[in-house]
Amino acid sequence: MGSVNGVNGQTNGASGFTLKDATIENLRPLRVVMVGAGFSGICAAIRIPEKLRNIDLTVYEKNEEVGGVWFLNKYPGLACDIPSHSYQYSFAPNPHWTRMYAPGKEIQQYLKDVADRFGATRFIKTSHKVERAEWLADEKKWKLDVKNVATGETFEDKADIFITARGQLNECNWPDLPGLDKFQGKLLHSGDWDDSYDFKNKRVGIIGNGSSAIQIIPNLQRLEGTKLTCFMRSPTWISGAFGDNAMKQLGLDPSQTEFTEAQRQAFASDPAGYLAIRKVIEDDGNLIHDSTIQGSEFSKFLINSFREDMSKRLASKPELFNTIVPTFSPGCRRLTPGVGFLEALTKDNVEVVNGKIASVTETGVVLATGRHVEVDALACATGFRVSAPPPFDVIGRDGKTLADRWTPYPESYLSVTVDGFPNYLMMFGPNSAIGFGSLTKILEAETDYVVRIIRKMQKEDYATIEPKPERVKQFTEYCEEYFKDKVYTEQCKSWYRSEGGQGDRIIGLWPGSTLHALEALRTPRWEDFIYEHVDEEAAKNPLRWLGNGWSETQKNGDPSWYINPEEVEVPYGAKPEENPKYKARPWSH
Repeated sequence: MGSVNGVNGQTNGASGFTLKDATIENLRPLRVVMVGAGFSGICAAIRIPEKLRNIDLTVYEKNEEVGGVWFLNKYPGLACDIPSHSYQYSFAPNPHWTRMYAPGKEIQQYLKDVADRFGATRFIKTSHKVERAEWLADEKKWKLDVKNVATGETFEDKADIFITARGQLNECNWPDLPGLDKFQGKLLHSGDWDDSYDFKNKRVGIIGNGSSAIQIIPNLQRLEGTKLTCFMRSPTWISGAFGDNAMKQLGLDPSQTEFTEAQRQAFASDPAGYLAIRKVIEDDGNLIHDSTIQGSEFSKFLINSFREDMSKRLASKPELFNTIVPTFSPGCRRLTPGVGFLEALTKDNVEVVNGKIASVTETGVVLATGRHVEVDALACATGFRVSAPPPFDVIGRDGKTLADRWTPYPESYLSVTVDGFPNYLMMFGPNSAIGFGSLTKILEAETDYVVRIIRKMQKEDYATIEPKPERVKQFTEYCEEYFKDKVYTEQCKSWYRSEGGQGDRIIGLWPGSTLHALEALRTPRWEDFIYEHVDEEAAKNPLRWLGNGWSETQKNGDPSWYINPEEVEVPYGAKPEENPKYKARPWSH
């Protein structure tokens, strides 16, 4: 019988088994291309180089700066609608927020600073737009057509792994209104704003009453001579401020909108105290999950609480109450605290119109009643195309596009992968958002999940990975069953839903709580995927990844890393339940 000496090509004569002449870590080079440098893209551009080796990473961002939606949106009043101390990376706390609800420019600056501080900008090419992506089955690679927006040059790139981190709120959803293209005044969208336009002494129509309109209206209402007509077909809940509990623990008035310099200095000088504030906010978000259940006691409490508060804020124009206050439960549409919104609606220079818009003319808006409302500017705060395929063709196996695959509604496996599209990974894909709880932590969990997939392919000599079709189908069925008794399926129009916000399927939200998502994404179920090996040898001998018996740490690392204090997990003692960490951390960690 032959012997093996650890050199590639020397075989055991009986079985033909060959050793791969590589260390156990098997750092096979891979080319990874990602689209988007917003919250999720920046996170991935930090973690992939940090946790992996031999990865050639490029991130294409179509805008001239990073930040995604926070660079793209520039409308007046743009701000975070959850407490700033929750809307940040867990690994990059910012004690310097100027407000409980930070303005958009401040959030974008935070993202730029984080990208620079953790080295992500090395891999990001701004003003580069991916215009087409096609899977090459023979090469087992993605071919990408990329345009340099600044120069107009178009070039081809190839990648072993293609990641989209486009977010859900970047492709404007213009209202489908006859004559909109004929309007001769200033036409704007909340996601395509012209901040050079002077609204003073103008008649302004605003279509919509979602989170963007709720921020735009009070800011335009205050301008000199401005007259607003707010076209609001759908009612909406305006919540109390989400950060009230934390503000009270700080000894601050919850109505305080800005932190003083002294308060920000106190946050920065006391990390433990700042962490305590963040934990109060995070706890509040996670512990109101039962309000998502139709008819729950918590849901009833929110209804009564919000109705009482909204009634007080609309006291000077009580006739607006029945127009604005919904019959559906809080949370069916995205909740927002709407600072100053209800008060603005009661002002003399604001008219609320809840009739249907029939068409748009050169000079204004025609209602179904026949009334013509003349306006100088028309602002469409009508949201974005969410959970949609990218605005460029993504062509998978057998020439099928992602747009076709997602007709009539988007499907995925755990929001990260989709069958028929090998080596295609999604950050903030369908069913990634959350109604209550931390979105940013879910994006971090998706990043870690993506890193694990790439590492498995790299280490175990897999050329492709994609989810089994039956698992995608079963995740769709799980979502459908989960949402049956949740407030999100009540009669409201929401970007959480399919068919432009009016369908029966919830395609925007994770089917569970934030903590549920973190646990689901903690460790991949590898048996739910289909794989192809890199070559015939790897297919014939699936354990070739064991390599040549050596570890990379013997050659290029710390050969006794396992006794370093940070690597050693010391048992607490005979009674682990007495360990303070036992109750402080989830049992599965």
